[in-house]
Amino acid sequence: MKHMDIKRRALISLAALLGSALAYKYLYPLRYFFLTPREVEEVVSSRTKQNVFIHSSKSIVSVVEVGDLKETVKNAVKLIGGFEKLRLKGKEVLVKPNVNSDDPFPATTNPEVVRATVELLYEAGARRVVVGDMSGIYWLPTRQSMEKTGIAKAALEAGAELAFFEEEEWVALAPPQANYLKSFSIPRRVYEAEVLISLPVIKTHRYATYSMSLKNFVGIISSVDRRKLHTSRYMEEMIAEINLAATPDLIIMDGTRSMVAGGPTSGSVKETNIILASGDRVAIDVAGLSIVKSFNEWERVAKSVWEQRQIKRAVELGLGANSCEEIEVVSAGESPAFMRLVEFIKRAITE
Repeated sequence: MKHMDIKRRALISLAALLGSALAYKYLYPLRYFFLTPREVEEVVSSRTKQNVFIHSSKSIVSVVEVGDLKETVKNAVKLIGGFEKLRLKGKEVLVKPNVNSDDPFPATTNPEVVRATVELLYEAGARRVVVGDMSGIYWLPTRQSMEKTGIAKAALEAGAELAFFEEEEWVALAPPQANYLKSFSIPRRVYEAEVLISLPVIKTHRYATYSMSLKNFVGIISSVDRRKLHTSRYMEEMIAEINLAATPDLIIMDGTRSMVAGGPTSGSVKETNIILASGDRVAIDVAGLSIVKSFNEWERVAKSVWEQRQIKRAVELGLGANSCEEIEVVSAGESPAFMRLVEFIKRAITE
């Protein structure tokens, strides 16, 4: 009987430990759904910027086949006008990768793309580079997600500092053009960024259809606002409206690997081996959607890329190109597979 009591107590202790572990993983993060950001200040308006990466009034999108990754990133930006267009000398730059979860790329940004970007920014004259994001609810705190994905290590080794938005001051915005997410909070660091660079990935998303440049900015809103977004039937329109809060000066899209079905944390992954760059969120998302469409695995992008709800709302808000006539695709690469992909992109954005 005594032996049975010992075994029973051991089983109860084990069950308690397992219960505590599960509660910590799945219930503890729920606090972020209900806690508002600290030190929120209301501000008057959003800060908009002009796209400097244009040619003959068209937004340029570059698509470059990956060789040496740092050279590829450099070439992708060079093809649209170069880092010199940003006049980086002496400026502080905020780099916003996708660290929604602690899953490896392409669920999150390839840490080597982060490393290459930070190094190139310093070489172009940046005074200080900060890599920052806020992970999704089940992957908070962001610090752990950055460490697990390798993004923290890559950024620090390249000389950047790290920012975890949930730990910082926030400002509240109410963009007059917003119909679906009428007010929301963003980090003061994002609002006041001297130069803002977005490093999204190419991936599909079970709830938002896809996650690229526009959706990368979901990482700049509070968990309370994310709750509104993820429980709304207008999620995709809200994603576009978040982009009223801030304008990236440059988007470098990580297509070293691409998720072409499923998502956002796991799905069908292809070794696409490309980097894209643009100053136009709509133009680069249209190109990214074309890449997903080329694999014919995600039926939600079977129709015209311009009919996607994120794109339609972004166009209505004037966030980027209105049509294929306002986009110029430039490329660099030699493999037959790459050349076929570029031709598909050019064709798909005109359909």
